[in-house]
Amino acid sequence: MNMPNQVLMTYVTCPDKTIAGQIARDLVEKHHAACVNIVPNLVSVYRWDNKIETDDEVLLMIKTTETAFPGLRDAVLAAHPDELPEIIAVPVTQGLPGYLSWVQEETSQA
Repeated sequence: MNMPNQVLMTYVTCPDKTIAGQIARDLVEKHHAACVNIVPNLVSVYRWDNKIETDDEVLLMIKTTETAFPGLRDAVLAAHPDELPEIIAVPVTQGLPGYLSWVQEETSQA
């Protein structure tokens, strides 16, 4: 399904539920996202400054569009405490047409 304003699933990790909730609410209020799922109890293992790190994190699963993504990215960067936050957007190629249209409508005011 190739839509003029492609729906994206964007993933952002946060250090705790409070920050995740603040970012999620801000994204929806400003129409950068139609919906944000907050998934607790994520454990991330990664290399940073030549050391293996393990952190408890919270995952945001953000439904947005290509058009709204730049505002979403900028809002996350402004609010996120990490030096280099994870912000990854993946195109949604299939989905319930009504839901995908709703995502597009909700983010069209960004």
